[in-house]
Amino acid sequence: MADQQTAPLTDEERAELEALRAEKAAREQAERARRERAELEALRAEAKAAEQPAPASAPVAKPAPRADERPPVVDPDNLTFGQRMVMTPKTDDPDDIPGMPPAQKIIIAIVLLVAVGGGIWIALSNAGMV
Repeated sequence: MADQQTAPLTDEERAELEALRAEKAAREQAERARRERAELEALRAEAKAAEQPAPASAPVAKPAPRADERPPVVDPDNLTFGQRMVMTPKTDDPDDIPGMPPAQKIIIAIVLLVAVGGGIWIALSNAGMV
């Protein structure tokens, strides 16, 4: 068997190898041509879409006002309930570390209660009481 691996190809094997190589090259060429045709069609469609003018019935969007012309979103003197819940309260901390918003404190408290309740539930179920 080792002799068959190291022996030179016969004329029939060489002809078969060349035929298979030619077939492979033809398949690769056909695939390359198919990809090029697909790319050409995509570019044609893109160019055609770019040439068509925008429909006249489309409303013309006016530009958004500049940031300095807009009224402030948050009025610090008159906060809504939602704004008070999610905004950091002002503190007199010398390190300028902002305090936690009330909504974040409430969420942390709920998560801790659920975790403690889950721990109690697991302990009681392992003890056979639940």
